[in-house]
Amino acid sequence: MQNSPTAQCPLCPHQCRLSAGGRGNCGARVNRGGKIVSLTYGQICSLAVDPIEKKPLYHFYPGEKILSLGAWGCNLHCEFCQNWDISQQEAPAQNLSPAQAVALARRENVKMLAYTYNEPYVNFEYVCDCCAAARDAGLRNVLVTNGYYLPAPAEKLLALTDALNIDLKAFADDFYRRVCGGTLAPVLATIEQALRKNCHVEITTLLIDGENDAPAMLAREAEWLARYGGANLPTHLSAYFPRYRFTAPATTAANLQRAREIFAARLTHVYLGNLGGEQNTYCPHCQNLLVRRRGYQTAVVGLAAGACARCRAPSGIVTA
Repeated sequence: MQNSPTAQCPLCPHQCRLSAGGRGNCGARVNRGGKIVSLTYGQICSLAVDPIEKKPLYHFYPGEKILSLGAWGCNLHCEFCQNWDISQQEAPAQNLSPAQAVALARRENVKMLAYTYNEPYVNFEYVCDCCAAARDAGLRNVLVTNGYYLPAPAEKLLALTDALNIDLKAFADDFYRRVCGGTLAPVLATIEQALRKNCHVEITTLLIDGENDAPAMLAREAEWLARYGGANLPTHLSAYFPRYRFTAPATTAANLQRAREIFAARLTHVYLGNLGGEQNTYCPHCQNLLVRRRGYQTAVVGLAAGACARCRAPSGIVTA
């Protein structure tokens, strides 16, 4: 009796080797006849028009709206996942082809599509097709992602991507292995790769008191980000709330502020997420207010052609 063909998924660092009918670590890819195929092509679980600040992206078309869409599945299994109901299990979905996604963006009068909510990378073929269709239509593409990629397939997707917010879960391999089911090195490699491709990159770290917020760890993370992304790399430190399998208390405002001080010693633009209040952007040269934000209410007040309106220094903020 002939053995059923096995196949290895080439997409992410897990490189799952699957027997016929077997599903990958992400749950969204399967071996059919010796070929790895997607189970989620065009299957959209979440669809909304959001402020771009919700991604969060603060230095990419501030104040604009973006069409956000996501499927189900993820190649990490973070015990604190905030979207576990679609990332860690199958979920009800509607079919939305790439052409339909672009047409919807046009009807909603938005200039960008975000692939978000779950991990877009596990829906690789669909996201690439959507990105290509969007780019042909003059729209921008945004990934909200864990960055757990392999460089070769990522090259194709990043070539079609304009901006990313990459979740850097912690600057510790042990945390990735213990809490997320992955490793740190591939995420750092993806950040470097996206920067080399001249994508706009912003970083988010969800801080959990006593887990990934040790001062020395935060200092190493900020130093690494400044070394590879420059001091002006926008960075978001967000408050965790108990979700999924993690029951630790919510991140305290005091610990978020302390983390911000550590990051601010090395990085110019450090924002706090899930905390409320104002999260403004100032010119690092003359301290002119460039963008005012309260929640998702955003006003561009001090920019002229992408530069500070007062001192004319380049802001690094991408504007329409």
